[in-house]
Amino acid sequence: MLHIVHHSDYVAPRPKNGSFVFDKYQLVMDAIREHAPEHVVHKPEPMPRQWIEAVHDPAYVEQVLTASVPRETERRIGFPVSAEIASRVQYTSGGTWMAAKLALDHGYAANSAGGSHHALADTGAGYCVFNDLAITANRLLAEGDARKILIVDLDVHQGDGTAVLLAGRTDVFTLSIHSERNFPTRKACSSRDIALPDAVEDDHYLAILERALTESLADFEPDLLLYQAGVDPHVDDRLGRLALSDTGLEQRERMVIRRARDRGIPVASALGGGYGHDHHAVALRHARSMIAMADEAFSR
Repeated sequence: MLHIVHHSDYVAPRPKNGSFVFDKYQLVMDAIREHAPEHVVHKPEPMPRQWIEAVHDPAYVEQVLTASVPRETERRIGFPVSAEIASRVQYTSGGTWMAAKLALDHGYAANSAGGSHHALADTGAGYCVFNDLAITANRLLAEGDARKILIVDLDVHQGDGTAVLLAGRTDVFTLSIHSERNFPTRKACSSRDIALPDAVEDDHYLAILERALTESLADFEPDLLLYQAGVDPHVDDRLGRLALSDTGLEQRERMVIRRARDRGIPVASALGGGYGHDHHAVALRHARSMIAMADEAFSR
């Protein structure tokens, strides 16, 4: 059974400026309905402002929530921040937190959006407005739902915002495996970073992941794993520089779940990046990612 968090506000109107396409999030749900007959959709509440401001600068939060973000900041984000976008990012942050809470109950759950790992304290960047991963981790720890959280970021782009926002904490470990020559140009310092050269294929990638994941789980001993499950390491991704196949992506997802399940650690995934001119193909990649994780999590 796939427990998936989704809200209609995830699908914001397409901005007049910028290249980001929000209809992907509806296409993901269409693919889930077609290919995952056993799924339950959970509707999130917006993340309360107090928890957003626990991670982000209150002045920046006010700009977002009032749709008054300076144009320079909007350029860094990649699209204008409208009232619809302001609503969306509150729900996507609430969705990642809800997925984590569901994972604690069921072992695995997915948010059909989120993974906004480039957002920093006082600005968004790279299509990311609020950092739902950092917000969720901070809230879970503050409310006593977890003692130590491992954030595994396998998006093709480094999780720089997450690394910066959670730097210095002993109760969070950030692992990022990403393309060395991709955005952001200036990398942050995660707890552990593995930068890959161009065109890394399935076997090489999976060997690196298995070692890093096994070591991180053993050394840090988390009781929850938050997973940024971007599918942009795929060979056909428009913004990626790696070369994973469909099979490689599925093996990646199963490995993350298997290694966590072996230690009794629940996993909550956020959608992350995936880009291409064929939006249906990208959406199907995301859907298959979540379906593979649910299948591995609940297999006997």
